[in-house]
Amino acid sequence: KRRRLTMADILLGVTGKDYVLLAADRSAARSIIVFKNDEDKILELDSHKLMATSGPQGDRTNFGEYIQRNLQLYNLANSVPLSTHGAANFARRELAEALRRSPWQVNSLIAGFDKKGPSLYYMDYMASMHKVDKAAHGYGAYFTLSVMDRYCVKDMSLEEGLSVLKKCIHELQTRFLLKCNSFILKVVDKDGTRIIDMDGNTVEPPKPKTFNKSDDSDSKADE
Repeated sequence: KRRRLTMADILLGVTGKDYVLLAADRSAARSIIVFKNDEDKILELDSHKLMATSGPQGDRTNFGEYIQRNLQLYNLANSVPLSTHGAANFARRELAEALRRSPWQVNSLIAGFDKKGPSLYYMDYMASMHKVDKAAHGYGAYFTLSVMDRYCVKDMSLEEGLSVLKKCIHELQTRFLLKCNSFILKVVDKDGTRIIDMDGNTVEPPKPKTFNKSDDSDSKADE
């Protein structure tokens, strides 16, 4: 059975002088139901690479973790990490080979920083890929690409890049039919990857939620 691509997922990316900035909405939804609003759709492939993905939850998770683990395996086997270009081409090849077997319905933005500096790759679920300076996926692209064309300039500072994404998010929150209340931003530069807020301040990654048996027994006792 063919799975539908989730076009309501929003991915944004811009390249600056010495960094790549990615943003993604945080909703996890299917059909007309929103399950949660704290989803992280930007995966850290390694210390200097990020991959933002959109599509069905299962495909996003499986494909992203498959690429992440294979890049780690390559690093262990060869004692050298793949370049951003090499990682993007590996992901494209795996997506292309799966097209006629069991295709992943995943769009992605792959960002990284290596010896050649920052780079951003746009890839869709049909495995077409291109190196770009700015990109967007999903229905949000209809609203944000024109904003990027207007305000993106070569060798932007991080503050300028954040300003562009703020304008994009404001446009989405003003014009887009679906609500886009929460976004996560990640940046990759010579110092590695990190989560930042809209002002460029580093944010600590959220701790995974754990379930304690005592909590469940307490709730039953209350009943």
